[in-house]
Amino acid sequence: MTPIFLMEYVILKNYVTQTVSQKRSMIQSQCQQLVDQISQSGYVHGNESTQVDKQMRQLANLYNGRLIVVNSNFRIIRDTFEIDEDKVIISEEVLESFLGTDSSNYNADSQFLELTIPIRDQETKEIEGILIVSVSTEDVSEGRAAISRIVWILQLVLSVLICAAAFYVARILTRPFGKITRSLEEVRGGVIEGQEISIPDYTETQLLSEAYNRMLRRMKLQEDSRQEFVSNVSHELKTPITSMKVLADSLLAQDNVPVELYKEFMGDIAEEIDRENKIITDLLSLVKMDRRSSDVNIQETNINQLIELILKRLRPIAAKRSIELVLESFKPVIAEVDETKLTLALSNLVENGIKYNKDEGWVHVSLNVDSKYFYVKVEDSGIGIPEESQEHIFERFYRVDKSHSREIGGTGLGLAITRSAVLMHHGAIKVYSREGEGTTFTVRIPLKYTA
Repeated sequence: MTPIFLMEYVILKNYVTQTVSQKRSMIQSQCQQLVDQISQSGYVHGNESTQVDKQMRQLANLYNGRLIVVNSNFRIIRDTFEIDEDKVIISEEVLESFLGTDSSNYNADSQFLELTIPIRDQETKEIEGILIVSVSTEDVSEGRAAISRIVWILQLVLSVLICAAAFYVARILTRPFGKITRSLEEVRGGVIEGQEISIPDYTETQLLSEAYNRMLRRMKLQEDSRQEFVSNVSHELKTPITSMKVLADSLLAQDNVPVELYKEFMGDIAEEIDRENKIITDLLSLVKMDRRSSDVNIQETNINQLIELILKRLRPIAAKRSIELVLESFKPVIAEVDETKLTLALSNLVENGIKYNKDEGWVHVSLNVDSKYFYVKVEDSGIGIPEESQEHIFERFYRVDKSHSREIGGTGLGLAITRSAVLMHHGAIKVYSREGEGTTFTVRIPLKYTA
């Protein structure tokens, strides 16, 4: 709407400027003839001229104004109002005219236009007097008011037309967004099985539909992952309980159970309880990882000492199977990390290297650093990971060999916890493995943590 009101200002301003300019030019043209007659008749020197008086009255009546003739002594010798004759007048405009400059002054508030025109001697061209013309500009104001009314009506009509056109165009433009809106409402209502949409009407709607489709695919993938996770959790938690139930029912169903059998069954129940506890502990660790950066406790940590402490804790486990545990550190490394979460991640890698290893095998841990990152490599001489399983090993509850994993107490959550901890530090983890030849995990983490 602003351009419409700006149009009114421009139209009215141009009208006033052009009208005043035209009136000024017309008055100057007519008064120039009068100035020539005044000069020829010697009017400024006191000579009488009926023709000059008549023409001055006609011009004053024509423009509803006033004409004044001033001689070289700044004295008024003729005033069509006949109120200031024989008086002296000195003003800036009069002085400028005596210097040979025509001047004009338009006063919109008082509604008058004043012009000063030099009177020159026909022969010497010297200025011998001044003609001052003051005319009313009420006709300009009236014309401006009339045009203003017309412009106002035009503004009103244009405003209505623009609003109607805007409403119509807006409905056409927003119509393609309705489908997206309905689809988003379905997703917000919990319906994730919605169909993908395609709205190629505009570039914007096409981009929005593509973004919506990507979001829908991610949500479906997350929903499938969630359902699978819930199913896996239910199964993993239920299995030890089922085993304990079977063992307990076996004991209750028998009379006079031998002490040896009773101890054996109770030992099995205790193992199932330990397994259940480990699953719950790993689940809690994974939930804490999923809380992202809000629970991250970042502080400067000596990574060399942290890894040495991890290996110290795991050496007794490795010694039971005569597995060599070696640390190779190239430089001292100080980094901003969450010590607890990083310890858990690296411990899982080293512990897996021990668990899935051969007797009298080895696990080598190396630490290196550059200007931006530090690198931890965990290599083992273990059973390796089949190539088809390597892209799944970081998934929750995924096991390469379920029977072997259960024998050594694996829950299928260790590598998922490790990956979450590494990603929480904005790092990366990769695996290289050949079945029967061992596995290598490489971890890269920034030295400076960025939230």
